Amino acid sequence: MSQIKWLDLLGWGEEQIEDIRFAGFSYIKQGQYESALKFFETLAIFSNVTDYDLQTLGALYLQVGNNLAALNYLERALKITPDHEPTLLNRAKALFLLGYKRQGLAQAALLEQSSDAYVADQARALTLAYS
Repeated sequence: MSQIKWLDLLGWGEEQIEDIRFAGFSYIKQGQYESALKFFETLAIFSNVTDYDLQTLGALYLQVGNNLAALNYLERALKITPDHEPTLLNRAKALFLLGYKRQGLAQAALLEQSSDAYVADQARALTLAYS
């Protein structure tokens, strides 16, 4: 089955994609995560989905408690940008929440060495919470 080229089919360009992204972030800022999910799920359909969109979608799924979907999107984002520490941190959270304690601890241990103080502190907090 061939991939549908939604952007071509709809006659959309980058401006419409940015409008969808902007609307999604507006809902995030308001704390309306379920609504924001709809916009970022739409972005994930397009063939030019970015790692940032996938990272955001994974974080949103974590926020609403769908940890398996979160892990799926976070891992898709990490295939594009494997060393993005905030995504790795969210991946560790998803692993813990899914009951994969050993993998979560291993991920958090690596992030505790981060030069980014926020990431390192959050990783330490996860390690303490799940040890």
